[in-house]
Amino acid sequence: MTVSICMIALNEGAVLNGLFRDISNQDYPHNQIEVVLVDSFSKDNTLEMMNDFKNSHYGFMDVKIVQNNRGNQASSWNEALKVATGDIIIRVDAHASIPRNFITKNVMHLEEGESVTGGGRPNIVLGESPWKQTLLAAEESLFGSSIASYRRRPVQKEYVDSMFHAAYKREVFAKVGGFNEDLGRTEDNEMHYRIRKAGYKLCCCPDIISYQMTRNTLPNMIKQKYGNGYWIGLTLGVCKECLSYFHFVPFVFVMALLGSIIFSCFGIHIFLILLGIAYGMFDLVNTVSCCIVRKFYPQFVLLPLIFPLLHITYGIGTVVGLIKLPFWKKSLNDSSKKQIEEVKEKIISNTKR
Repeated sequence: MTVSICMIALNEGAVLNGLFRDISNQDYPHNQIEVVLVDSFSKDNTLEMMNDFKNSHYGFMDVKIVQNNRGNQASSWNEALKVATGDIIIRVDAHASIPRNFITKNVMHLEEGESVTGGGRPNIVLGESPWKQTLLAAEESLFGSSIASYRRRPVQKEYVDSMFHAAYKREVFAKVGGFNEDLGRTEDNEMHYRIRKAGYKLCCCPDIISYQMTRNTLPNMIKQKYGNGYWIGLTLGVCKECLSYFHFVPFVFVMALLGSIIFSCFGIHIFLILLGIAYGMFDLVNTVSCCIVRKFYPQFVLLPLIFPLLHITYGIGTVVGLIKLPFWKKSLNDSSKKQIEEVKEKIISNTKR
């Protein structure tokens, strides 16, 4: 089976060498691999690195480079789908690392009858500095990040609602179409909802693994969390079915904190005290857990401050998204629906060739 491995990038020159090395080291026959790279008009050396990779002789079936000027992730993924010709289409983020057998393992499970496959996607960090390891500890903690099953390696095959770095049979996109370009950050949640609604299952396999790079600085991590929360708020107006209650936990925390502060201003302190005790217990327990299960660094003492900072930032993002939602929905038109159908037609057209 031929495979199209797709990656999109915007100003990712600092991290692409590692992923390109991982792709070139894949043990699946290179003459059956098509590499599709989408650059969103980067201002750094991203496009230059893509061209250097294309001109390297790794024996791939093809290396395609596409430029996308429509701005968001969903539109870039759609551009990748439009030119991908493989029987299997694999999506990999620029901030990622994949082992040598990544393509081979996905193909094996798809040939066994699955339609969408993937595996655990734990976080890693570039460099071994104590501060970076502290940020990694916060990101990997259930308390600091997410309970999503795909973040950890499953012990047995299981079917999940969403996955990172997934592999899809071509027929899946031929049936459901492309990504919703109205969305940012949550385009994969919405896509996977449509895939499940169409009758396909997303299989998380214990022998498949890939890695996502944690943001290396606290400001970048805060920016990421705010953006995630912001798009959760907006996505509620487009596809609430693709979201879970857990996506709104930081929002509930921020609203509870705000309400408790307001009551406290009127002399009613009990709510703020109870919230502080409850949150403080979770904060302390998870900090201690990080210190026990991971290699300890003195900077871990800052985790009790990092955790609430991430939660509050995410929650504020959701609040802003919900406030903007009515105005944002008015600006939407049918262009995204047209793009979804256009991708479907292109996938079908490329299949017939």
